[in-house]
Amino acid sequence: MSASTTTAGTAPAASLTSVFVRLKLSLLRNGLRQSGGRTAAYILSIVFGAVFAAALVLAFALMRGNADADSVAILLTGVLALSWTVMPLFIPSGDETLDPSRLVMLPLRPRPLIRALLVASLVGIGPVLTLVLAFGAALSVAHGAAGVVVAVLAVPLVTVTCVALSRAVAAANVRLLTSRKGRDLALLSGLVIAVGIQVVNFAAQRLGRAGGLESLEPAAAVVGWLPPAAAIGAVDSAARGDYAVAAARLLLTAAALVALLYWWQRSLVRLMVEPDGSTIGAASDAGVRDDGGTGLLGRILPGGRTGAVMERSLRYMWRDPKTKASAVTSLALGLIVPLVNALQGTGSVYWACFASGMLGMLMYNQFGQDSSAFWMVAQTISTTADAYAELRARAQALLLVTLPYAVFVTVLTTAVLGAWSRLPDALGLALGLLGAMLAVGAVASALFPYSIPQDSGYKNVAPGQGALAWISIFGGMLVAPLLCAPLIGATVYLHLSDQESLLWLLLPAGALYGALLVWAGLKVAAPRTAGRLPEILTAVSKG
Repeated sequence: MSASTTTAGTAPAASLTSVFVRLKLSLLRNGLRQSGGRTAAYILSIVFGAVFAAALVLAFALMRGNADADSVAILLTGVLALSWTVMPLFIPSGDETLDPSRLVMLPLRPRPLIRALLVASLVGIGPVLTLVLAFGAALSVAHGAAGVVVAVLAVPLVTVTCVALSRAVAAANVRLLTSRKGRDLALLSGLVIAVGIQVVNFAAQRLGRAGGLESLEPAAAVVGWLPPAAAIGAVDSAARGDYAVAAARLLLTAAALVALLYWWQRSLVRLMVEPDGSTIGAASDAGVRDDGGTGLLGRILPGGRTGAVMERSLRYMWRDPKTKASAVTSLALGLIVPLVNALQGTGSVYWACFASGMLGMLMYNQFGQDSSAFWMVAQTISTTADAYAELRARAQALLLVTLPYAVFVTVLTTAVLGAWSRLPDALGLALGLLGAMLAVGAVASALFPYSIPQDSGYKNVAPGQGALAWISIFGGMLVAPLLCAPLIGATVYLHLSDQESLLWLLLPAGALYGALLVWAGLKVAAPRTAGRLPEILTAVSKG
């Protein structure tokens, strides 16, 4: 009787899955209670997401019966899966449950934990929109009883596979996503979006010229066998009567889901039972320091102050998140804009000068990247010669990256356009503009320094210093082309006077003129830097 009384008085334990679902809902509810702005943003995201999903489902419905409906549905499902794959890499802080290391101290077994996390992951705007989009894709290709039956299986399979793919990637990279490198990736997410927009724009234009949606068929034939898009391909195969192919595609997607869950489970087990490898590596390397201290860069770069400053600048470019984001953005956009214009057939070799302009902007606000640590640099500058050496070394560090890259972009643009006769004058203008941008950037760094906040992921200017940044950047963008007026005028004159055989002279002229401008800019900036050290330190320390 005692045992029966105990059994009757004991409440049944809640399942781990229900606990995690309630935890996810509680996190969502508490997050929305923090501020009215966050609640409004969440509601707006729901509204816009619902409108977008409804429009896409309507478009899929209108495509029923179209010969290219299968290609569109399969490729859009592939793009959706790709978005789920890269999302945790660029939005690591979007969901607190993305970091399973928070559960390390709890006595949880891997399989129940995976099941609970997977079900909890299906709660949210993203999974619901994925379900709706998968429904629309299946709707556009499902015909007949067999197609409908396969669609009923394919739609939830696509949704669960996308979510499992995202979670598996996040679990495998959780230590990266919570480190400095993860924050670097988050800073570069805007660049990835910009690059993606350029790629989509170019693809849409090429698609319009290539004969419409029929040109998508080769790509759809390949993506149709890649999970989870293979599940939508299975719906199309079943509707066409290819039941064996439909079964193969459906089983392939199911097998991929099982493999993802297994990978996810292995990642969780390794994360929860093994120590942090980065900490072990740091500890083991602590006693094995290279006496030289500077490694490969120290052996390549010149000695003395010049080498030390160049190494510091290059390490900033590689390690500092803000500096790295700025450098990668300049490198990427400097290549994308000329190349996209060339591929569209409407570009010119002179578009390669855009790369020189973007790369030259890296010289602007050189002291802002030092932040309050500029006081250590200021301690080493006592004369104009010291300031000149400091600025010259920083310019040389940038030239190690920007000069070969500007040449590469110019040659690549020329190759795409097939205008090899225009390469010498285009390259001469690009080198001249690069020199002008570096010269103006050195002067602007001395006259208009501003602070770059280190604790903000998106602000590159401290409050109250926006005007300085605008003056520095846009003033330099106007002055640099004016400094290149002799080169531009010579190019125009040789074209108009039918002396194009002499255009090759612009290559050595542009290189020499650019070098002269850099030397003159450093000479102008050095005394102003040496005389304004306190003002520069105050300006760059406000962030």
